[in-house]
This record gives sequence, structure tokens and C-alpha cells, in this order.
Amino acid sequence: MNSSKDQFLQLVRHRVKFPLFLLTKLPAAYFSGVRVTQIEEDKAVVTVPYKWFSQNPFKSTYFACLAMAAELSTGVLAMMHTYKSNPAISMLVTGLEAAYFKKATGITTFTCGQGLDINQTIEDALACGEGRTIKIKSTGKNEDGELVAEFFITWSFKAKKSLA
Repeated sequence: MNSSKDQFLQLVRHRVKFPLFLLTKLPAAYFSGVRVTQIEEDKAVVTVPYKWFSQNPFKSTYFACLAMAAELSTGVLAMMHTYKSNPAISMLVTGLEAAYFKKATGITTFTCGQGLDINQTIEDALACGEGRTIKIKSTGKNEDGELVAEFFITWSFKAKKSLA
């Protein structure tokens, strides 16, 4: 792994810096309790609890909070692979599909294991000079390992044009 990815991993794993990032850039995720619990080059794990701030009227986690956690499990991998990239890479969610299987009444853990696929898509975008998209799966399970939800998030990556 290169040093920019190592630096990004250190930031995400930092007890203060990444929570501060969430608070300032993604406050809804921060206050909902969405947290990155594990990140490697190929995999990210994000949790969201069922609590007052993330609840719906049906005594389960609100679907939007589940979507935030799923998106962050993919997005944090994308951010790692674009961190300090030269040229800079723009990244944007262009699609979202979701399926819900069980009420989320406790901690839901979302796992995305496509970090290397994301990296390859970014490298392809850089090599051809055109935007590239990838559909990434994030799977949410409850504390008993039961499937709660599956999300497919489509990301678009494109090299930014330099101003020079």
C-alpha cells in the first residue's frame, strides 16, 4: 500500500480526527451513531445503532440511517483510494438500490469488501481520462449475523482537470 493510503487509514482510525470529520462534514451520520469500526485496503465495516436519534415510528432503525451506514462503508474505501491523488479525483454517488429483509432493532453492521475493485475503477478512470462507474455492494447484518439489508451503491469517478 502506498503512503497516502496509509495516511488515510491513520486518519480514519484516529480516535478524534475522523469523528470530528463526521461531525463537521456528515453531521447526520455522526449524530445517528454511524461509525467506521474497521478499514483495510479491500474492506470497510461500518455500524449504526438503533437509538433515539436513528429510530423510526416502527421501533426500528430508520431506513435513511441504514443507507448512511451502507454508503459510508463504500465511500470510505473510495475516499482512501482517491486520497491525495494527483490529479485529484472527483467522486459522486450516481445510484442507490436497497433491499430490506429484517427490522433493524439493534446494532446493524455494514460490510463492503470491494475496495480493490474500487481502486481498479479509479485507475481505469485515470488511464483513459474518462469517467468510470462501479456498482458496489454493502451488506448489513444484525448482532445475530442475520441479513437486515443489502445496498448497491453506484459510484462515479473522474479525474479533475488541472487549472494549470
